[in-house]
Amino acid sequence: MAMTLTSTVFVHEGGIPERHTCDGADISPPLTFGDVPKTTGSLALVCDDPDAPAGVWDHFVLYNLSPATPGLPEGLHSAERYPDGSMSGRNSWGRCGYGGPCPPRGVHRYYFTLYALDAMLDLAPGATKGELLRAAKSHILASATLMGRYQRKGR
Repeated sequence: MAMTLTSTVFVHEGGIPERHTCDGADISPPLTFGDVPKTTGSLALVCDDPDAPAGVWDHFVLYNLSPATPGLPEGLHSAERYPDGSMSGRNSWGRCGYGGPCPPRGVHRYYFTLYALDAMLDLAPGATKGELLRAAKSHILASATLMGRYQRKGR
């Protein structure tokens, strides 16, 4: 079976609710992980917007999550390091934690990608998405993607 990444608040290619954007509470959506490979050593998650005018904009970077993690709750608080040992990387705003969709104009796509890795990554808290992907490159066992769309009212 293929690994899955789903949310209870939007479907793949559907609209991301305003609550999870800069126009709402700007909190992370709940996410559910499924069919994680048995040999997984850790999980990593990134969310990015390839439609941003300045190039790909990173909204969320998490790594070294336990492979037993069933998902993420809505409104995961921002922290560099979580009690379970997982870590938050820096988004394109230069801060750790989730930054919701906030497109300047038009409909943008937001890709949440979950990676199953065969090891924990030797990264300090605050790593960028690029640093995470370079460290993970030879360790990826599987991945799953959930894409949502958002357009600000009147833009």
